[in-house]
Amino acid sequence: MDTTVRHGRANKNTRAATQRHQTRPATSHLTEGDQGTVEVSIVLPCYNEQEHVLAEIERITSAMDASVYPYEVLAIDDASTDETLEILRQAEARFPHLRVLAFANNGGSGTARRIGTQQARGQIVVWTDADMSYPNDRIPELVEILDKDENIDQVVGARTSEQGTHKVLRVPAKWVIRKIAERLTNTKIPDLNSGLRAFRREVSLPYLRLLPAGFSCVTTITMAFLHNQHAIHYMPIGYAKRSGTSKFHFVKDAYRYILQVLRMVMYFNPLKVLMPPSLALLAVGTGKAAYDVISQPVRLASNTLLILLTGLIIASLALLADLIVRSRTN
Repeated sequence: MDTTVRHGRANKNTRAATQRHQTRPATSHLTEGDQGTVEVSIVLPCYNEQEHVLAEIERITSAMDASVYPYEVLAIDDASTDETLEILRQAEARFPHLRVLAFANNGGSGTARRIGTQQARGQIVVWTDADMSYPNDRIPELVEILDKDENIDQVVGARTSEQGTHKVLRVPAKWVIRKIAERLTNTKIPDLNSGLRAFRREVSLPYLRLLPAGFSCVTTITMAFLHNQHAIHYMPIGYAKRSGTSKFHFVKDAYRYILQVLRMVMYFNPLKVLMPPSLALLAVGTGKAAYDVISQPVRLASNTLLILLTGLIIASLALLADLIVRSRTN
């Protein structure tokens, strides 16, 4: 069953939605004079995907050509060391909706998605991968949900299975990270780091500067939308075993995922992270102080004072960080 996360709107988000409603066309069908219009931009990071990138482009363009949405595919070669760029250059002549950007240096998946979103000409941006793991033929379904419901700002393809490498370790690690994110955002999150998603470009622009260079960029855009009360809809999708060699490194990337979750919560709501340990330390310190006074009157142990001072310092940092967050414009 589809799951939709909906939140109340802040005034600035309401104004943005109103402007979006005024600027979006009333219908998605093209007329003869609209042939240059692009409504959907599909950002496709590519790094050493020579064996399957052409098949993925064919699958995406076939699905989009059968839809009513004018689109572009923005393929970004992230300094591949194989023949990926040459294949993409040759494909440009064959696929009129394909644009190719080539990086001189490897910047990471997050950098490719950030620059691709900035370069996108469509009002709706789709992120996906070129490794044949996501059902990219369902991209029009994600776009249609955004097109029909102005209250939804992002649609995430929530995977119903795990087919990645290191499955035995990856599944419990992702579950723990997702539960931490749910706890910190007070939101049910079926899939925190799905690589297939569609969102409104104008809503995402203020958050692009927050995207890290690596895979955790998808986690970042999810957390940014949730913390700023943008509605996210989760659409269940299948997930296939990827083609080629995985670029995911379990220990390094899992650490980055959880670090990015904490970083995003600290950025938007630092009290969520800092106040619980502060209150816990103060409670322990107060109890320890009471014990010290009862056991040895007029004397507090040095470790009791250390616990109390640590709790007060963390509480002060939490309040200061919250003040800084509230003073930002976004």
